[in-house]
Amino acid sequence: MNIVIGGLIGGVLGFLYGKFVGCKSGMCPLTSNYYISTIVGIFFGVMIGSGIHK
Repeated sequence: MNIVIGGLIGGVLGFLYGKFVGCKSGMCPLTSNYYISTIVGIFFGVMIGSGIHK
């Protein structure tokens, strides 16, 4: 369950970062497109969520 929650939170944070803070010039491969930053956020959220144990 922590993996799913971590993925959701990471995806939302990745989307928000890519949409509002990300690179505007298009030269940054991870943050120039908010779809890619969402995928990266999901990845990191899943990694952090899998490391959390009760």
